[in-house]
Amino acid sequence: MTSADTRRREGTAHLVDIEVDRASHVPLARQLYLALREGIVAGRMPPGERLPSTRAASRLWGVSRGLVTEAYETLLSEGYAIGRVGSGTYVSTDVPERAARPGGAGWVAPEHGRLISRAARAVATPVPQLADPPLGIPFIMGRTPPDAKTRGVLTRIAHRHLGALSDHYRDPQGEEVLREAVAAYLLAARGVRCLPSQIFITAGSQQAIDLAIRTLIDPGDVVAVENPCYPPARLALTVHGARLAAVPVDGDGLDVTALAALAAAPRAIYVTPSHQYPTGTVLSMARRLALLDWAAATGAWVIEDDYDSEFRYDDRPLAALQGVDEHHCVIYAGTFSKALLPGLRLGYLVVPEDLVPAFRVMRALLDRFPAPFQQLVVADFLAEGHFSSHLRRLREAYRASRDVLVSLLHARLADHLRVDSPHQGVHLLARLGAGRNDVTLAKAARRHGVAVLPVSPMHVAPMPLHGFLFGFSGLTHAEADLGTAGLAAMFAAFKPG
Repeated sequence: MTSADTRRREGTAHLVDIEVDRASHVPLARQLYLALREGIVAGRMPPGERLPSTRAASRLWGVSRGLVTEAYETLLSEGYAIGRVGSGTYVSTDVPERAARPGGAGWVAPEHGRLISRAARAVATPVPQLADPPLGIPFIMGRTPPDAKTRGVLTRIAHRHLGALSDHYRDPQGEEVLREAVAAYLLAARGVRCLPSQIFITAGSQQAIDLAIRTLIDPGDVVAVENPCYPPARLALTVHGARLAAVPVDGDGLDVTALAALAAAPRAIYVTPSHQYPTGTVLSMARRLALLDWAAATGAWVIEDDYDSEFRYDDRPLAALQGVDEHHCVIYAGTFSKALLPGLRLGYLVVPEDLVPAFRVMRALLDRFPAPFQQLVVADFLAEGHFSSHLRRLREAYRASRDVLVSLLHARLADHLRVDSPHQGVHLLARLGAGRNDVTLAKAARRHGVAVLPVSPMHVAPMPLHGFLFGFSGLTHAEADLGTAGLAAMFAAFKPG
């Protein structure tokens, strides 16, 4: 057997660091035995793992083979290890004391609970939400399945950058080649005006939002949010100690008049103007300009989350707020998760030039710098023109999925849901009739194998809208058929109370 085979069979036990104290009155073999027993009971040497051979253990732990043999024999005699002829010594699968150790079978958390921060307590159970559904269940949110052509291109580019790992720290703002490509793309597609030096590459839009909050908001500051509001952004604000002020949304998006009438002046406002989450409304141009004027007059920041603006099906979207901002008060966040792959974990934040130093320091504190490999792959994907053709194919596929879903909902669930075909995005909102509770019905739908997201918990203020969000990105005709049939069965069988 080769040394590589031996290491493979030994698993992780050889990684456990064991030290003996030669000045101690406790015999060395006894010290080694006690350290090994503690590692086994604590689970650092898992059941069934092969212990290092006596020769290897002697080198690893700096003791003689005879001492290792004596310690192993004690483990064997007390049931902590078992010997296999011709194979070696293994951690027993029936270890004494294992059931009593914290985290093991039979361990119960203290009745008084465990100490966590106020921030963690504030967001642990703020709104009733359903557990994440398994992949493959109809209408789940956040799927971005690339077609074979995109997969092939990404694979080819990825092979090109396999040597991108570096032995030095990188730029906290991200790779310059990607920031240049993002700046060019945002100008052409969204009217965003910025230099690459104003861009920060992040691990998705959630980290971009978190970075903006960390840099701009103090605990106790009032932050205005749309009502209803995107839950992860709301929770991020809560964690950082912001006091939320709810601003209603209507058919033209955020009500700027209601924003200006708030009793306490907000330090910032978080908005999704191009496709309000979750209602899907678009902030009108008149209100966009009014919002920017309000921000300039009050000194407030506008955090613009442009999370799925790539998917406009019937006409061109309005330009991003940042693109028409003459007051330099907009912090612009975007992501490649919806348009490319969630697993790439790439988003971006565009900030005014004078704020770059502050954001740069805060960005470095999050995770020092973003991993270069994914950035270089996406930079080439954009620079070589693949992204635009990829988006065209994706829009066509998502438009077809949307149309099938809307048609089936109208045909099978018109008595229960009011559905409008969305002009943008990768989800649609279906409103429930009066007296229907969306959380209760969403739980019932899950029992019928369907995932719909209830909207009422997303409200910050009372008078909530009850409805469902349906994700249709990557939705097949078969899934839409199965899912709407399941919902129809759920409504037919549902008995209130």
